[in-house]
Amino acid sequence: MSDLLPQLLQQLFNGLSLGAIYALIAIGYTMVYGIIGMINFAHGEIYMIGGYVGLVTLSAIGVQSGLPIWLVILLMLLVAVLVTGVYGFSVEQLAYKPLRGSPRLIPLISAIGMSIFLQNWVALGQGARDMAVPALLPGAFNFDVGGNFEVYVPYARVLVIVVTVVLMIALTLYIKNSRMGRASRACSQDMRMANLLGIDTNRVVSFTFVLGAMLAAVGGVLIALAVGKLNPFIGFIAGIKAFTAAVLGGIGSIPGAMLGGVILGVAETLAAAYTSSEYKDIVAFVLLVLILMVRPTGLLGKPEVEKV
Repeated sequence: MSDLLPQLLQQLFNGLSLGAIYALIAIGYTMVYGIIGMINFAHGEIYMIGGYVGLVTLSAIGVQSGLPIWLVILLMLLVAVLVTGVYGFSVEQLAYKPLRGSPRLIPLISAIGMSIFLQNWVALGQGARDMAVPALLPGAFNFDVGGNFEVYVPYARVLVIVVTVVLMIALTLYIKNSRMGRASRACSQDMRMANLLGIDTNRVVSFTFVLGAMLAAVGGVLIALAVGKLNPFIGFIAGIKAFTAAVLGGIGSIPGAMLGGVILGVAETLAAAYTSSEYKDIVAFVLLVLILMVRPTGLLGKPEVEKV
């Protein structure tokens, strides 16, 4: 009995770090949906590409380069967000902009096609096998909270949570106070009226795709450092989970995406720890169904008003 609390704390920490990654990806889904009312199903592949760009950057620098670890990780993140920002812009220009105003099913099919293309693009270029990512932060904090079980807190997982919290605060402030943030909020409320008032809506939509891609890239690099491996297919599952988190929290709500990511990550981790890893997805999606039965718009979502 004395080990129950330490084990629970361990799983809660693991779930929080996983939920932080889901939240970073989910924000991209919810921002795009909030502005143009469509789901970017290629977003999970952008997350995967971010991880690969970080690994390629690390290979170019070299693990034994002599640079401080913090600088190496910063360079990995910087290059990843720049490259995936270009990918995000390209996806919007190729798969969404020509289809804007068409029935929603058509851009959805286009996004799925783009997802399959990007997945195979990376598989052909980097190989379909798992690729090892060097452990730049191999240590961990150990906390003795009683009993025979110590809470193990890896540095890489701590980095995931810290970076996510900092980015969430920065994003919230940016959307609230910047000119582009105000334009994004205006477009999410009424795209046509925002256009009539002189807001460059095309620029806002492109900015949304680029910003979402950058956040997903950060998640890709951080999870690669924490888990230690990559393959071209991690984006599909992570993308579906992050989309689930966005719906759970309330699609179109940035705080909802954060909350949904954390809840999903914790639920999935606890299910794997106390039942079986085979049931973690079942528990996560049952939780989604139960919450949507009570709150059809998600935890923090608002009823959608049809725009005319």
